[in-house]
Amino acid sequence: MDVINVVLADDHVLVRDGIKALLEDQSGIVVIDEASNGKEALEVITRNKPHVLIVDIRMPEMNGIEVVGEMSKSHKDVRTLVLSMHDSEEYVVQAIQAGADGYLLKGASKDEFLKAVTKVASGGKYFTGDVSAIIMNNFVNGNTNTAATAKATPKEDPFKLTKREKQILGLVLELKNNKDIADELQISKRTAEVHRFNLMKKLEVKNLMELSHKAKEFGLV
Repeated sequence: MDVINVVLADDHVLVRDGIKALLEDQSGIVVIDEASNGKEALEVITRNKPHVLIVDIRMPEMNGIEVVGEMSKSHKDVRTLVLSMHDSEEYVVQAIQAGADGYLLKGASKDEFLKAVTKVASGGKYFTGDVSAIIMNNFVNGNTNTAATAKATPKEDPFKLTKREKQILGLVLELKNNKDIADELQISKRTAEVHRFNLMKKLEVKNLMELSHKAKEFGLV
């Protein structure tokens, strides 16, 4: 598509204004309408038929998860990106079960946010790092009994991970976030973020699901 038409649904005007300014600063993305509650969002979508709905979870009238669930029935061609400040397992699982195409935290960087919008608009799925871990824990590990019982062939570590990187890997695969890792290793949160980024880069993975698969494949944990 040449232009991605977006509808924003959030009950905070300042949040919508900020997101709109960020999106429209990019060529090829246009915010065509906004909504301040769930019911209004459905009305706006019916009227405008956007490519993507960016929706907050906590809204009056209907919450974001209810909106996503309704859209998966009546507006299947509209892609949905949940943008939330909540990374709790309950919210993530409910959003995915409702049919969300992506889940992004409001603390995400500008680059990640734009990447998520583009990915979802093109028909893909996008779930931010810690959210990927929750998905893996609930939807992958819970449905791979056969694979889980198979013994992987031990392999030499081709990545030459340092002792610290192996510590970080173990903690990440325990679904610990950057703050938890920083507290446990007695380092700054920023240092934990850098270690985590370097680890993902070294193993050439994009999310925790890929990281878990590669760690098991090469016997890194």
